[in-house]
Amino acid sequence: MSDQEQQQQQEEEQETFESVGSGASLTYPKQAGALRKGQNIVIKGFPCKVIEITTSKTGKHGHAKANITAVDIFTGKKYEDICPTTHNVEVPNLFRAEYTVVDITADGYLSLMDDKGETKEDLKCPEDEFGIKIRSLFDAGSDILVTVVKAMGQEGVVAVKETSN
Repeated sequence: MSDQEQQQQQEEEQETFESVGSGASLTYPKQAGALRKGQNIVIKGFPCKVIEITTSKTGKHGHAKANITAVDIFTGKKYEDICPTTHNVEVPNLFRAEYTVVDITADGYLSLMDDKGETKEDLKCPEDEFGIKIRSLFDAGSDILVTVVKAMGQEGVVAVKETSN
């Protein structure tokens, strides 16, 4: 085998690993008994904010139970879960960022810019009250600041405010 063929064979055998970002997990565990109102939890695969949590006393042979009521942080849909207070529940890792709205495209996507000047154009304008507020402020020519939360592979606008220059 020639040197060139050996080198080509070595390159083919070398493993390559694709990078997947920062390596951060989508969720982390937390004991159900340590959850409080206003904190986040994953219920049925959806990132939610706890709006009510109550605990029941132990039975003769059982665990104390936590009754958790939470709303999806993106859709506002209500979810409920019951689990022993000693068991772990999944808590979503949330990433929050503020952007200035530069434009709204014809197909309904927001053109956003962060404070470093980098643009983001893959977020659709929401259909809820945030989307209505963004469109009305944009049509009025106002400067708009939106807060975008990313959790479990989903992104959404969770706050809108008008900035004054």
